Amino acid sequence: MLLTISTSRPGATDLGYLLHKHPDRLQTFELSFGRCHVFYPESTETKCTMAMLLDIDSVAMARNKGNKKQNFALAGYVNDRPFVASSFMSTAISKVLGSAMSGQCKSHPDLAKEAIPLEVAIDVLPVRGGEDFLRKMFEPLGYTVSTKRLPLDEQFPNWGESHYFSVRLETTATVASVLSHLYVLIPVFDNQKHYFVSKDELDKLLDKGKGWLDSHPEMETIVRRYLKFMPSVARQAIAQLSEATETDDDSEAKVDAEVAFEKKIRLHDARLDTVTEELVKTGATRVIDLGCGEGKLLKRLIKNWQFKEIVGVDVSVRTLEIASKRLRLDELPSFQSERVKLMHGSLLYRDSRFSEFDAAALVEVIEHLDPPRLSAMERVVFRHALPKVVIVTTPNADYNAMWPDLPAGKFRHADHRFEWTRDEFKVWVDSICQRFGYAAEIAPVGPLDEKLGAPTQMATFTKVGKPIASTGAAQ
Repeated sequence: MLLTISTSRPGATDLGYLLHKHPDRLQTFELSFGRCHVFYPESTETKCTMAMLLDIDSVAMARNKGNKKQNFALAGYVNDRPFVASSFMSTAISKVLGSAMSGQCKSHPDLAKEAIPLEVAIDVLPVRGGEDFLRKMFEPLGYTVSTKRLPLDEQFPNWGESHYFSVRLETTATVASVLSHLYVLIPVFDNQKHYFVSKDELDKLLDKGKGWLDSHPEMETIVRRYLKFMPSVARQAIAQLSEATETDDDSEAKVDAEVAFEKKIRLHDARLDTVTEELVKTGATRVIDLGCGEGKLLKRLIKNWQFKEIVGVDVSVRTLEIASKRLRLDELPSFQSERVKLMHGSLLYRDSRFSEFDAAALVEVIEHLDPPRLSAMERVVFRHALPKVVIVTTPNADYNAMWPDLPAGKFRHADHRFEWTRDEFKVWVDSICQRFGYAAEIAPVGPLDEKLGAPTQMATFTKVGKPIASTGAAQ
């Protein structure tokens, strides 16, 4: 199978620097399934082309114990694997062009960030879904797509056309972004992967899809096909990417808006201080902040040596990057940094990493979830993660009357899906206790009004028994 990448920008031979492969040399790389040859059939100042040729060892591939499922007895020996672009090509891109895909180029760092004219040729690509599907994958990413559908057999035209295409792509983009697109999308067109698809694939997908996959109109299709045979992991990826789309771009603006709205009464600080004090009272040593945002609660917890293990979880990779910088995790001495960990994850899907904590905090999280997602979160946290203590804070809708600038029926925050009155919150708290075997205490947070209560309401759940029989498992 053959992949070529070309550029016609002035000084075209700089492509060699970007790909970390010298235009004057043929380089061969040994892979577990064969060899990858990299060479430049054309290298001038006006046009430069890198070619990657995969030479698949068909016999070794057939004897691989990992290839357990075959459609027929000789499928391991009679197949299209050595001749079409598939997951083998993605693996080769990762192994051979990994530095280029990560955007690294020490000699030309500015060039690595520059969008340059690029042409990509893939011979041959098996496409389940035909040309329309192929275009739906690449055109939203800014590619001009041209294809040639290949016949099943040129000597027997009556047999019709195959699902194999010769594909040409043109774009102006960074080399790193193009390689990331190819890495993710090539296996999406195919019907199988040459290796077992494990949960590690989720991290690979989120890493290589960062910055483009969450906004792709066919995101769900890409995820489901990429994570073939793992529907539960695919659903988790879709949830994380969907929530990242909702929160990533404007999360800072929304948080700043909410903080500004509450600034006059310093509610934000009062809330975090109250939750910290409550966690200290529980005697917890292992604490997980579910929906940690930029790490403001974590910053308070780090200062208290009662907490031996502190974990922050958030669905937004960008927000976690901000949290890491604000907490200065890279600068902490090892005896402190070993206590703190940030994890990318969703509260909507069961995750074994959330288990066995003394206490969990959900500070101003639940009101950002639609009701169906709220139900999923309840099962994930209270049925499966099962912390001994769970602390939940949420706005008190009764108190909204204290803000004259807030119209009746409007929420404090543009991203809130609901805001509960004190009575509504109590109904929800009682329901959690009854269904999942917890006892709870509700307390006000912030300045207290005799009629309207406090601006924030907090529930501290303590595990006292076993949950009732499950009426539905978390995804």
